[in-house]
Amino acid sequence: MIATNILGALLLPPLNCIVLCAIGLVLRARHPRLGPTLSMAALVTLVILSTVAGSQLLVAPLEMRTHALGSVKNTRAQAIVVLGGGRIADAPEYGNKDRPSEHTLARIVYAARLHRQTGLPILMTGGAPDGAPEAEAATMARAMLDDFAIPVRWLEQQSNTTAENAAMTATILRAAGIERILLVTEAMHMPRAKAIFEHSGLDVVAAPTVFLSGERLTFFSFLPGGEGLQRSHFALHEWLGFCWYRLRYGSASQSPV
Repeated sequence: MIATNILGALLLPPLNCIVLCAIGLVLRARHPRLGPTLSMAALVTLVILSTVAGSQLLVAPLEMRTHALGSVKNTRAQAIVVLGGGRIADAPEYGNKDRPSEHTLARIVYAARLHRQTGLPILMTGGAPDGAPEAEAATMARAMLDDFAIPVRWLEQQSNTTAENAAMTATILRAAGIERILLVTEAMHMPRAKAIFEHSGLDVVAAPTVFLSGERLTFFSFLPGGEGLQRSHFALHEWLGFCWYRLRYGSASQSPV
């Protein structure tokens, strides 16, 4: 996990652009044209990806691969599966207990809505890739119960990746006789997550949340800032995930992506 996280940081903004800029500076002495050009290109790319408008170049093509769930009627789903998406450690306002991150909380809120509409049981999936003593799934289940008064039926607490989420969740649900699920995660993450869960043998109905590409752009959308950089980081992570799973599973026909 440490090696994966380091490699991911090097490939994702802002560090990838910073590294390219530094390489350009090193090359400047021997390659007076190539070096400065590379540095300038890296800086311009970083500025673009740091804007909400620029992040749409990566976000929109991902979100176009999925659609909001129009109606919960006739989905024939048997359970709701919610993917973990990080945590806030030792939240003082919650008695120094871990709380779901902003990404995870958005998934929980939508899962609560789906549960109230369908009455379907919920499975939370997510281990502790950050080495925390409590799995993300347990943190999510506590938030679901405390904040929405909805108990969680199953916890999958060992997985550290989306592929492991899918494999371990499928094992739990198959033992309960469940084959068709409503899968809850962000719209950007849904294309890859849905394909991986289907590869595990589950029949998946996508229930994405947090669509960002349909937002109205304003003057401020073209100014660099943390929000644009965060979205670009998330989106590029998903694009790299596509490439990784294609390599891992071979041809497109065999790949879960």
